[in-house]
Amino acid sequence: MPSHTRTEAQQRAARVALTDGLLGRWQQRNTAATLPHVVEQVRASGVLDNFRRVAEQTGEPFRGGYPFMDTDVYKTLEAAVYELARGAAPGDAVPEDAAVRAFYDEAVSLIERVQADDGYLSTFHQGPGATVPPWTDLAGGHELYNLGHLIQGALAATRGLDDDRLLAVARRFADLVVDRFGEDGRAEYCGHPQIETALVELYRETGHEPYLRQAELFVERRGSGLFGRAPFGPAYYADHAPLRDLDTVTGHAVRMVYLAAGATDVAIERGDTARIDHLLRLWDDMVRTKSYVTGGIGSRHSDEAFGDRYELPSERAYAETCAAVGTMQWGWRLFLATGSAAVLDHVERVLYNGFAAGVSLDGTRFFYDNPLQRRPDHTDGRPTGPAEPLRRRWFGCACCPPNAARWVSALQDHVALETPDCLTIALLTACRVRSAALCVDVVTDYPWDGRVTVRVLAARDEPSTLALRVPGWATAPRVTVDGEPVYSEADGEAPAGWLHLTRVWRPGQEMVLDLPMSPVLVVSHPAVDATRGAVAAVRGPVVHCLEQADSPVPVDELVVHAVEEASPPFPGPVLRHALTAHVSRRPAPSDDPYPAANRTDPPTSSTTTQVPLVPYHLWANREPGAMRVWLRHT
Repeated sequence: MPSHTRTEAQQRAARVALTDGLLGRWQQRNTAATLPHVVEQVRASGVLDNFRRVAEQTGEPFRGGYPFMDTDVYKTLEAAVYELARGAAPGDAVPEDAAVRAFYDEAVSLIERVQADDGYLSTFHQGPGATVPPWTDLAGGHELYNLGHLIQGALAATRGLDDDRLLAVARRFADLVVDRFGEDGRAEYCGHPQIETALVELYRETGHEPYLRQAELFVERRGSGLFGRAPFGPAYYADHAPLRDLDTVTGHAVRMVYLAAGATDVAIERGDTARIDHLLRLWDDMVRTKSYVTGGIGSRHSDEAFGDRYELPSERAYAETCAAVGTMQWGWRLFLATGSAAVLDHVERVLYNGFAAGVSLDGTRFFYDNPLQRRPDHTDGRPTGPAEPLRRRWFGCACCPPNAARWVSALQDHVALETPDCLTIALLTACRVRSAALCVDVVTDYPWDGRVTVRVLAARDEPSTLALRVPGWATAPRVTVDGEPVYSEADGEAPAGWLHLTRVWRPGQEMVLDLPMSPVLVVSHPAVDATRGAVAAVRGPVVHCLEQADSPVPVDELVVHAVEEASPPFPGPVLRHALTAHVSRRPAPSDDPYPAANRTDPPTSSTTTQVPLVPYHLWANREPGAMRVWLRHT
């Protein structure tokens, strides 16, 4: 186990306020645009009306095509709580959004009214006209999945707004679940994992041990074949084998990482180091063999599933936005359990690429899946005609937009940890951090700039440790304290993931971490057939891509030779952080689809030109067109 290991009981999230860095700007966009848009769409889709239908016995039919539509409300509530709590914080300059507040108040009131006397709550299975009785379709009914998101929204309300109304509802439902599925109950579980992480967190809040045990039972029972005859097969439900017996992640990508996150939570609370070691092996295998360079997971549109090892097609990448959220949730828990900086490196890769691409620049359009290539003639299943924005305002199955909103609203909880004598900065971003040991300002334009300045605001009169993650891609970090060198490349081997500085800190002191950032061209594993002979441009944790809007010739005909910083920078919000690629044109032969291997191809143009490569997460914010992350190199 890494030397940085601490148990959950010893550490907690430090109090973090994001400031003017990229993550802070995302959160500001979430407050101003994404969350109000999500609230508007949840209302327009009729999901909130489903609660009103049951509460008021209107006789109206259930609206929506899926039994888990309630979670659109619960996830939106969780995001709303974070934003309302931030708006109520002393000195906060962000005014409360009246529409968000009205949604919160109305939704909480309706939820309270809908709950049955025994604690049950699922609008698809309740009220006049409900055709599916409760608990009769665990594979697809999603009652426990719904409860998981209700619990998470309720805990946010209790902690952020001191409002226990939702928590009372969630506990009544959770108590019903313990009675029905506990030690002496039915040995069953939900078709979609998620309840496990929520029950563990509910245990942490209340100290009620049956909630932890129920989460443990759900993890242990899965794989017993309950869904062997269910649609799509047992692997879709992570039910083909016990989790402890797996040597690789498989099946539906979101379900798998949600299950792994819950299992990690249970293992942390139980002190089960063997389970943690196994989960870390699954994580490492996923990162090495089943993750895209963007951190996305899920290479098959069929069943939204993981493929085989190294099955990573670019244009058919599913890489669902919810899967990115689940990956980060699992990774954060593994970090809490192991202290692994390498795990956080991948979380960061997902955050700035596979997740961030799911939300448009203006915050009101979304990708459900996140491919790494778009062909020139791709229509995304839509009628041909005038070009449409590639991201959509909403979906029939709208799990991703509110999931993205709640994740961004809670980003500050995934930046730093504290113990009585140590402050750990896990994600490098501009913020203010308050902890028992140290209060600091982190000043940086990361991930665009590699300089991270930590300025001490307050400190104890005894030694405290400041720990910063040094990303694995950083080959020559330099560290100074008050201008005096602490570490540089000349000192030998770079810090193994973490920089620890222990001393009696004084207000006004500054620690500066310099991470030189140079664009590089990377290749994939040789077993990834889809990208053999191609390269991707990466700078720090950010992956870049080429859009047709920036190329005078078809992107599929370009061969890249080198990549460098753009000087001067390109103008505009999409191009501002673009790299410059040196490319030439090599048209593909058109007369024979399968030419002989020894055939002489048309020569590559001797004329080299330059094109910008935009950050992948910013693609599709202009006119629709072709796009490539992996560019021809040979």
